[in-house]
Amino acid sequence: MIDLKIDEKARKRNIERCKEKGIILPTYAQMRDPAKIPASVKAELKGIGLWDVHNRNLFRVNWHNEPIERGGGFGGVNFVEIPREITGTKARIVGLTGKWFPTGAHKVGAALSCLLPELVTGRFDPTTKKAVWPSTGNYCRGGAYISRLLACPSVAILPAGMSRERFEWLKTMAEEVIATPGTESNVKEIFDKCIELEATRTDAVIFNQFDQLPNHLWHYAVTGPAMEEVFNAIARKGDRLAGVVLSSGSAGTLGAGSYIRDKFPGARVGVAEALQCPTLLENGFGEHRIEGIGDKHIPWIHNLRDTDAVIAVDDEVPVRMIRLLNEKAGRARLSEAGVDAATMAKLDWLGISGNGNLAAAIKFAKHYELGADEVVFTMFTDSMELYGSRLTELTAERGVYDQRQADRDMEMVANLHTDSVLELDQMAKRRIHQLKYFTWIEQLGKDVAELRAQWNDHRAYWGGLRAQVTDLDRMIEDFNAEAAR
Repeated sequence: MIDLKIDEKARKRNIERCKEKGIILPTYAQMRDPAKIPASVKAELKGIGLWDVHNRNLFRVNWHNEPIERGGGFGGVNFVEIPREITGTKARIVGLTGKWFPTGAHKVGAALSCLLPELVTGRFDPTTKKAVWPSTGNYCRGGAYISRLLACPSVAILPAGMSRERFEWLKTMAEEVIATPGTESNVKEIFDKCIELEATRTDAVIFNQFDQLPNHLWHYAVTGPAMEEVFNAIARKGDRLAGVVLSSGSAGTLGAGSYIRDKFPGARVGVAEALQCPTLLENGFGEHRIEGIGDKHIPWIHNLRDTDAVIAVDDEVPVRMIRLLNEKAGRARLSEAGVDAATMAKLDWLGISGNGNLAAAIKFAKHYELGADEVVFTMFTDSMELYGSRLTELTAERGVYDQRQADRDMEMVANLHTDSVLELDQMAKRRIHQLKYFTWIEQLGKDVAELRAQWNDHRAYWGGLRAQVTDLDRMIEDFNAEAAR
């Protein structure tokens, strides 16, 4: 459960701070359904850019933003259905797209969800504390941005090997940027830096996405319903929502998978990871190039009870896919295959991890032998806007992308098969769940009783967390009302 105990003095200071700066906090209900956003806020947004550092952009933390750079309103959920000419599957594969969130990735939702309870209870006081956002990329970007909108000083922590674009942007947003050793696979080094900060600084408050229950809650309350909305809009008579495939990462987005399992009986949840670091698949280790997912541990907020399969993707696949879907020769090959212009215009909405998720969704559909009346959802977390340097690096490393390579890559995607897919029985789910012990109990000091409750009392544990969204919305509304006086 999220601790909702109130520090009255700090809460009052936070209210006065928001009043002074004209900050209004969005509720979960508004993030889920922007029709509930006040008309006055919508009017203000007409003059504000999607990435502008303006606190009204807190209300753009949702899946319904109009896909334009400035002054957009709200419409349907942003998604891309990847045609069978690319996937080679009978099943339909659909991905929600994070490109049209502020910062270009949906992780701002998780970050806002983690900070909201602390602000409205007064447990976080920005006059004396800094919000520390550790991650392998987009979450710390989202945290730094949300902190700036909420007038909270922040510290961003991410591996030194992440893309140049991420570091350049973060330097404009966070008060401090800390680069830890390694790349995507070096999550422990991030944890070690957090432990160091907690021991040496009194102003550091760690918002670790891997253990923050509001991360799960936001995706259950907001992302899951967005998937449901898209399915209801595109489903033909007799279609079935067969499953959701999401990368492990922080496991926050898997909250959406839990929502879909609850709403669509029989739907399965597949968890993707890099084959080069097969943590869930083989209790393994290694390094990989799928930017956007961390590994070598099981996140505290991963509900293994709601996980049906593990799908490992060779990191060479998304690396080659970003060239196929974005280079001129690749686009020409896709056009020859029959990909329509409207879809082609959206293919750069998939970043590296999005292509990894797409590959995993293809393997999921093939493994379960899904038919033409079945739909699989996945996540296109961010877009190629954040990875332009990677295409430049690939050209320098491998040469100009030509028609011959595009043919090979098209064949590679068509021939993705069902290797490295593990269906989880009850024992396998419990085995992976219990791996949390070594990271979270032995190293980071969490309570083993809570670890047991996540498994043995899973309905009460996860259900109790999700029920808190009602309490949080009431607290946010009360906070806003007091700040408006």
